[in-house]
Amino acid sequence: MGFAVGNTQDNFNYKVVRQFALVTVLWGIVGMLVGVILAAQLIWPDITMNISWLSYGRLRPLHTNAVIFAFGGSALFATSYYIVQRTCQVRLFSDQLAAFTFWGWQAVIVAAAVSLPLGFTTSKEYAELEWPIDILITLVWVAYAVVFFGTVIKRKTKHIYVSNWFFGAYILTIAMLHIVNNIEMPASLFKSYSAYSGAQDAMIQWWYGHNAVGFFLTTSFLGMMYYFIPKQAERPIYSYRLSIVHFWALNFTYMWAGPHHLQHTALPDWTQSLGMVFSLILLAPSWGGMINGIMTLSGAWHKLRRDPILKFLITALSFYGMSTFEGSMMSIKTVNSLSHYTDWTIGHVHSGALGWVAMITIGSMYYLIPRLVGQKEMHSTKLIELHFWISTIGVVLYIAAMWIAGVMQGLMWRAFQPDGTLTYSFVESVKATYPFYMIRLLGGLCFLSGMFVMAYNVLKTIQNKKFEDAPIPTVAVAAAH
Repeated sequence: MGFAVGNTQDNFNYKVVRQFALVTVLWGIVGMLVGVILAAQLIWPDITMNISWLSYGRLRPLHTNAVIFAFGGSALFATSYYIVQRTCQVRLFSDQLAAFTFWGWQAVIVAAAVSLPLGFTTSKEYAELEWPIDILITLVWVAYAVVFFGTVIKRKTKHIYVSNWFFGAYILTIAMLHIVNNIEMPASLFKSYSAYSGAQDAMIQWWYGHNAVGFFLTTSFLGMMYYFIPKQAERPIYSYRLSIVHFWALNFTYMWAGPHHLQHTALPDWTQSLGMVFSLILLAPSWGGMINGIMTLSGAWHKLRRDPILKFLITALSFYGMSTFEGSMMSIKTVNSLSHYTDWTIGHVHSGALGWVAMITIGSMYYLIPRLVGQKEMHSTKLIELHFWISTIGVVLYIAAMWIAGVMQGLMWRAFQPDGTLTYSFVESVKATYPFYMIRLLGGLCFLSGMFVMAYNVLKTIQNKKFEDAPIPTVAVAAAH
């Protein structure tokens, strides 16, 4: 495999985009494989032979970090670097800093893959990594911000395309969230203690946790959506004005929704209510963005029949609309009293993570990868179609099983006898959930199988190709790129 990478400033920097795009596929397989192992452990607890570093408690944070930060994060680096160059019509601000973000981010991922199974953890959801890794993340993120905003500043186009607004908001917000939530006192090289305690620690954690979902897994991927759906559909975005309203409304509202993770806890009641109210308001900008993306296909719906990449992108938006509606409803205190601590929450998370994040990523990668290796399209469109149907079936099996199991668990836990004793013991609810765990495992295996199909398709696409950076067009029209 030959590499002929141009170094002149007359070319876009596709090398770092290509690197991030290819590891996105790799980390997708790794993260989802760990997820399948975890699903199997809930059915057969001894499947990992009681090896401590393969226990559920250690693999679970590895799974979430691998899927969110390795798979999702690499995809965001790839697409944001590609989009900011194409829409600003300039090469990345610094090739050296861009390369540092790639190797630095991979070092973070490898450090997580080693430290989490060994049991080194802060125990904070989505922020389990210990303080030395947190410092490396900060350095990589500062470099990322410099590269991204530096590219925007030196742009040749007057207009800043809406995708870059979404990427910019996610970069700034994640920086703030990461620093505030990870203020901690090191006790040793592998252990630290949070600066916060009690209800304050919980509030800071879920201000971080929900906004990690809101910005790392939503705002950023909407930047991806606003570029790749118009490009693949060969249609302008349905309403550019709506995209701007969507941006400001979403980013303002999301910041306040975190307390809905702490309903019926020691958090002050007014804070819980505030989180619920803003979660309900959040539905409006969320659906505004979904409608804007889907309506971009107005006059071009026929393309969905023959274009599996569009199927990925539009189906992802459908899952986005569904999971945001579900999240708003689950924040309502009466609904939350049924859903909290049940597998309904797991179903909700994965309708967003698999249905929205993974599918918009997969569709975007299928658009991106051929162009990064000098080809017009992927090796096999039929394999993309196969991947789409395997993934869709997998998501539906997974989330439907968890919805049913979750509602059943909630109802069993709140069932009382006339004398006030519980109708069901906890172990009875676990036993009743067993068949749904089997269906979830099947759904997860389907989604993982789709990733292997994608990996094969990608390998065939890049085989024996020389990779070159693309020249920057002399005429720059941001909205057209």
